Amino acid sequence: LGLLLAWHLARPLLAERGRVAVRYLDGPRITVPRGISLLDASRSAGVPHAAVCGGRGRCSTCRVRLLEGAAAVPPPGEGESRVLRRIGAAADVRLACQLPVTAPLTVLRLMPPAAGTEQVLRPLASGQGQEREIVVLFADLRGFTRLAESRLPYDTVFILNRYFRLMGEAITEAGGHLDKFIGDGIMALFGLEEEPREAARRALAAAVGMAEALARLNRELGETLAEPLRMGIGIHAGPAIVGEMGYGRATGLTAVGDTVNVASRLEAATKEHGVGLLVSVEAFRRAELGSPPEGAQRVELNLRGRDRPLAALAIVELSGLAAAVRRAAPPRAGRRRWFLRERDGEGRAR
Repeated sequence: LGLLLAWHLARPLLAERGRVAVRYLDGPRITVPRGISLLDASRSAGVPHAAVCGGRGRCSTCRVRLLEGAAAVPPPGEGESRVLRRIGAAADVRLACQLPVTAPLTVLRLMPPAAGTEQVLRPLASGQGQEREIVVLFADLRGFTRLAESRLPYDTVFILNRYFRLMGEAITEAGGHLDKFIGDGIMALFGLEEEPREAARRALAAAVGMAEALARLNRELGETLAEPLRMGIGIHAGPAIVGEMGYGRATGLTAVGDTVNVASRLEAATKEHGVGLLVSVEAFRRAELGSPPEGAQRVELNLRGRDRPLAALAIVELSGLAAAVRRAAPPRAGRRRWFLRERDGEGRAR
């Protein structure tokens, strides 16, 4: 009986020995099981803590500054170190999702608790954006500023709206999601539902359709143009965060990440190389169309923000690419079906 009584008295003390205290400089003090991540500690105690990637070490929104206890916790692993280096973090900054709570800590959350969820990245079914392998297309009219300077404003609007309509139809017909218009530029996404191969094929089909639509527009405008409208297109494939971003009525489905940046810089590089299309070798490889079209030239591009050159195919005329794309004949896609299904948590499209 005495041993049983002693056990009951000692059990809370033994349990407490397996717990660790965490104090938030701008919040409460909690105790959590030893060894869980700091992000899980926050969640289990109901302490708001930003984590756009869901706690997978793919972003830095959960980062904290260790004010006490830094020397008593394990050092960052390779993945965490890579993220911290990329943002230029100080030595006392850690990712909460990667930091095991093995000793008492005092921490300061460095991002607002709602950052990237309600104010920046609107929630999908999982509460954050989702990482997807997608293909991104950027297009831009060449010399449109000079053209606009010589025309009446309403005439400029007419031409621009006609251009946007034709380009939007080509993207939609190919199965892409028309993300946004940026001045006289266009951003489109492929792969919101499809596998990488079909996404790449659809993006290339859109490029072909856009070039053909621009040729029709030049014929329509005829003598009203001193010179034909020209366009540059950049295409790249890779991982990106896809979700509803923005604020209020300006919220929309879009993507962010290095893949988006590279596609934009490929489009900008078409002017320097004097070609209509620059598609990364990675994006073309995913399409599985065989050899590059006749006349395509492989180039190594030094793009801003990248440590290594990017291999791309420079294509002046898209006629050869058109034949390869049409042989593959990708069917038209449900452009927002995947996103709506994920957002609504349903197993069917709306």
